Amino acid sequence: MKQFFKTAIAAVAILTAPLGAASAGALDSIAEAGALKVAVPQDFPPFGSVGTDMQPKGYDIDMAALIAEDLGVKLELVPVTSANRIPYLTTGKVDLVISSLGKNPDREKVIDFSAPYAPFYNGVFGPADFSVEKADDLSGMSVGVTRGAIEDLELTKIAPADVDIKRYEDNNGTISAFLSGQVDLIATGNVTAAAIIERNPPRKPEPKFLIKNSPCYVGLNKDEPEFMAKVNEIIAASMADGRLNAIAEKWLGIPLPEKL
Repeated sequence: MKQFFKTAIAAVAILTAPLGAASAGALDSIAEAGALKVAVPQDFPPFGSVGTDMQPKGYDIDMAALIAEDLGVKLELVPVTSANRIPYLTTGKVDLVISSLGKNPDREKVIDFSAPYAPFYNGVFGPADFSVEKADDLSGMSVGVTRGAIEDLELTKIAPADVDIKRYEDNNGTISAFLSGQVDLIATGNVTAAAIIERNPPRKPEPKFLIKNSPCYVGLNKDEPEFMAKVNEIIAASMADGRLNAIAEKWLGIPLPEKL
């Protein structure tokens, strides 16, 4: 009986004890650890890749560094794949996912999303001297697309009847057609446009208008309102002071769109 009471008292003590660090909010845990663990891509340039010096580089790596700096903690990068980035977050292996992460209803059931921090979209691009702001402005022009890609399907729905949509079998064929002047404009993703700009060609693909928008968000665990508010505060501040635009121009070759 004496042993029973000892066990019961111990159980009550555990139940009534103050919650420890394990149940502290994410911000408190990160501050206590002095480090922010961030899941980042390693095989998806320009958002994340490994340089010749074997160090990670890219838009998402710079974004992770920006958030860690504003939190005043050390940054710990954790390379992930598209398949394991969310499980790494939900199992506590990382504090945030910054890995060209798009938002959809299924993912929103599992994790929360910050305000957008990076543009990821399909659109129409072309040289500066082409005045195009919407689909109707394409009338009489030729546009190169990769056959069957999202931009092919979406542009076909909205383009005027007299637009000459030239379809190529792969991305390289589409890019070559634009660079050689076989088509006036190119419909593609902003990441592909960034890769073209990096070559510094005579014909640079400047953005004209969006076809389909799917920006990137920071992924956070559910039920962390203070952490969410802090991350959004950092994103807003970095947009206002130009730091985020500098990252976009560095890795994408173009400034952030007015409405991210």
